[in-house]
Amino acid sequence: MDLALAGRIAEVAAVEEDFEGQVHVAVVLEGDPGRDLGAASQIGHRFFFAPDELEPLAGPAGEPPSHRLLVAGVGNIFMADDGFGPEAAAALARRPLPDGVHVADFGIRGLDLAYRMLDGYDTVLLLDATPHGQRPGTLSVIEPDLAALPAEGAPEAHAMDPVKVLALARRLGDGELPRVLVVGCEPEVRMTGDEPDVVVGLSEPVREAVERCVPFVESLIAEILADAAERR
Repeated sequence: MDLALAGRIAEVAAVEEDFEGQVHVAVVLEGDPGRDLGAASQIGHRFFFAPDELEPLAGPAGEPPSHRLLVAGVGNIFMADDGFGPEAAAALARRPLPDGVHVADFGIRGLDLAYRMLDGYDTVLLLDATPHGQRPGTLSVIEPDLAALPAEGAPEAHAMDPVKVLALARRLGDGELPRVLVVGCEPEVRMTGDEPDVVVGLSEPVREAVERCVPFVESLIAEILADAAERR
């Protein structure tokens, strides 16, 4: 995203899908005199964003969302079941979500996730493949102890270690972090990254878990938002 446009108010002009199936939202800026130039407004007056880069100005009642929640899919799609997080995020992104809830696939972009966590969110849900010795495809929710995070250990630019990401986000935010919950799935196929070949695609138990993860996370989101509303 162009940082010069961060925080600007815009109106959605179109929602388009490219040849790879990626959805892009075309917007025009409020107060731009060139927005009504017809075909001429296509150049320099329309800007394209991924859906998760935009936030509605207000909810149905005219009030801004009282609780901002980020659902972040993490993992490597070229390492078999490690791709659970991105696949689950993609499935959830196709569902209608409450105001203030954003879904994004961060893949192995740990630095991006660390900065995004500090963008005013109250809660962050990480979707990840997490081995705990359970039956493959088992879903679980844990709340990591943020006070126990290591003091050092910045994530690599093209790797994803959630512990390092959380530690970096805490340092960048001067110790302040949103609440973090990890929705994990027990993998069947575990890879270290040292294998000579990549493995694209999930095992059957984990693929089935992606389908169960969508209503599971929707229920978790509803519970979080209800608790936040009660505390207001």
